[in-house]
Parts: sequence; structure tokens; C-alpha cells
Amino acid sequence: MADLSINFAGVKSPNPFWLASAPPTNSAYQVNKAFEQGWGGAVWKTIGTPVLNVSSRYGGFEYAGNKLVAINNIELISDRPLDINLKEIAEVKRLWPDRAVVVSAMFESNPDTWRDAVARIEDTGADAIELNYGCPHGMSERGMGSAVGQVPEYCTMITEWVTSSASIPVIVKLTPNITDIKPPARAAIAGKANAISLINTINSVIGVDLDSFQLKPNVGGKGGHGGYAGPAVKPIALSMLSEVMQIDPIRNFDIPVSGMGGIQTWRDAAEFLLLGATSLQVCTAVMHYGFRIIDDLVDGLSNWLDEKGAKSINEVIGAAMPRYSAFNSFDLSYKVVAKIDAEKCINCNLCYITCDEGAHQSIDLTVDGQKIALESYRGSQKPIPVVNEEACVGCNLCSLVCPVEGCISMLEVDSGREAVTWGEITEKLPDVTLKWDEMHKYRKENGIDIH
Repeated sequence: MADLSINFAGVKSPNPFWLASAPPTNSAYQVNKAFEQGWGGAVWKTIGTPVLNVSSRYGGFEYAGNKLVAINNIELISDRPLDINLKEIAEVKRLWPDRAVVVSAMFESNPDTWRDAVARIEDTGADAIELNYGCPHGMSERGMGSAVGQVPEYCTMITEWVTSSASIPVIVKLTPNITDIKPPARAAIAGKANAISLINTINSVIGVDLDSFQLKPNVGGKGGHGGYAGPAVKPIALSMLSEVMQIDPIRNFDIPVSGMGGIQTWRDAAEFLLLGATSLQVCTAVMHYGFRIIDDLVDGLSNWLDEKGAKSINEVIGAAMPRYSAFNSFDLSYKVVAKIDAEKCINCNLCYITCDEGAHQSIDLTVDGQKIALESYRGSQKPIPVVNEEACVGCNLCSLVCPVEGCISMLEVDSGREAVTWGEITEKLPDVTLKWDEMHKYRKENGIDIH
């Protein structure tokens, strides 16, 4: 079996699966139980000055009968006394010396407060500190959480307060509630962070009750924005992970990344690893199914590594990074077209409808080889979809909506064009290509829009 153990900025654990800072890591009872079942590490629910939490706290996003496709929460940091949290952290680390015990922390923006907090955290024997710069509700209104993560200067300043007094690794947890994730990541590096983690929850309103008009969750008749998490956020998390992996110290693995955001299966975990994450944090899936999912995560990832011939997890970390590219580097000569397997087709016509009304009109419906119009067809024979390969642009939509696995595939064909990218075209046509700042200046001077 492949070796799943990791070394994350000096923090070792038997596998990459850590519980994220959240309700599942609220107490020694929970973390002990998780470690007994095989979790490699845990990031303690954020500690700081105790707060008063509201009731209710969670809202669920259900789609097509699937529960908790995503979850929205308005729960704040730990509402338990700081002394009790620190005492339990010390107990857990003493019982589990081989597991990663990381303390998530959030305090007021005062250097003395942070220095005192660091000293007290280090006294527990914890392996690392994670700075919570991402909470989008409650704490941001008080100048903490995402209010720090959204301002690079604050991020650097507070990180320096901590790293200047800490003797254990410092991880900065970034907020996704920002236009570009790279500036705060660079700010954390400038503050001498040993690692970063992402993503925290996404600002959201989960829904409105159509009968009572109450927002979800409802707190005494009122509702507001909260943190969005769960399987639905995974594409956003993977995108932001890919972006920060373009920063040189991170690309070179001098600064490791702990990835999170929608991890529920071992396949999700493998995707984060391939894009450069070293450790993996899980929250919503545990809140939904419990600690027992660790068996499937570990077994699935181990079997996949064996299939790939990898002896250790380190062999696959970042393996997909070279494939991540800017749009202007894509080969414009590459072309695929849809192919329909007539034997698998169930004649649902969904591929035709979506292509005709939602895409590029590249699929025809035929009866006895003759093209027909679905709206006017009244015959008893089921129409057969046929791809017009000359018109097909290879958008993939038909294969995505087809309900039959393997019925529609996208196959590469010769486009007849020489390989070229938009970047190369731009370089060849400097006289007709305006830069964005020139476009905006021209628009302003002439009072017109440029499309």
C-alpha cells in the first residue's frame, strides 16, 4: 500500500485528512473520537474571546432531492471559555502525539493580545497555529475574519505579529470573498507565514421561505448572510487553489497549501492533491455523515495511488499543476466533436433540445435518414439524433446532459488549422490590439462604449 503520511510545514500526520476548524472540532470529545476512527489531524474550532452564538445557525441547500448539496452557517467562533479549550487541546495532543493538532485562532487586532495568545497556544503542545482570516459573518463586522483577509496590509501586519513570536508553524487561512486570491496569499507570505490554507466559507444567503418570506436560517424573524460550504463549493475551491499555486514560493512548495472546500469523497481529495494541496481539510461531509467517512477516504485514496503505481502520496501532489494554463495559451487548432452511440441512445431528445435551443444547432433529428422538426413531428417512429460534425463546435453540452453513461463522447478530429494561441495572435497584431487601459482611456475621451 502507498504511504499516505505527510509532512506539512513540519507538521506530520499519518494521512492527509484533517478535520477543518468547525463544529466537528469543538471539543476534546469530538477530536478524540475522530482520531480513534483514523483521522490524521484536526484544526480546533477557532478560539478567541468567547462569543454568544445565535439560534438557529445552519441553512441547507437541497437540490433535486439531494440533501446538503451545500450548507450555510452563521455560527461564530467557539463559545466555550478559552481556558477550557486550551486545556482540552493539551489533553488531546498528549493522547495523540502522532496526529496533527492545529489551533485556529482569531483575536482582536492588537499585537500584545496576539503575542499572549501565541504563548498560551504553544503551552498546549499544539503542532501549529492557523490564523482565521476568512470568517465572512459576525466576526468581519468586528474587524476580524474576512475583514483581515480582504485587506493585504492587515493580513501582513497581523501575520507578522504572530510569526515574530511563534516557535511553531503559522498557517494563514484565506477568504474566498475577494476578487483575486493571490494578493492576500502574497501578503501572508510577506508576513512570514509558514503555510496557507484555503478556502474558508463563501458569503451567501441560502434561501427564502416562500410562505413565511423568512430568510434561512431564521433568527427570531431575521436572517442575513452566512458562510457557504459543502460539495457545491468544490469548483471554486479548486480554482482558487490553482491560482495560488502560480505564486513562486507556493509553486516551488516552499510554502505548502492545506486545501479544503467541498471534499466529500476520496476522488475530491485526489483532485486537491493533484492541483498542489499537501494536507486536506474536511468539514461539511463530517457534519452530514459523521467521522466514519474517513474509512472511505483513506481506502479510496490508497487504492487509487496503488493503481497509479505511486509508492507515496508525495508522488501525486501537484502532478496536474503543469496542465493549468491561462486562456491565451490554449491551442485554437484543437477540435473535438460529439459522437452518439446509436445502440446506447434511448431517444430522449435531450441532446437535440439543448443543442438547438441552448447551444449551436449542431444536432439534427432524423426519421429514416430524413431531417425532421421535433415540434411538428407526429409520427410513431422515434427520431434519431445525428451530429452535424461540420457545425459542431465541440462545446460538450450534449454529453453533459445525456442521461446515459457513455452514449455521447467527445472525440478529437483534425481541424485543418495550424496550432496557434490567442497570445500568439496578439503578438502578431500589435497595431490592432488595444490594451485595456488604452481602451478605457479612449472610451472616456470619446464618450462611447467599446465591445
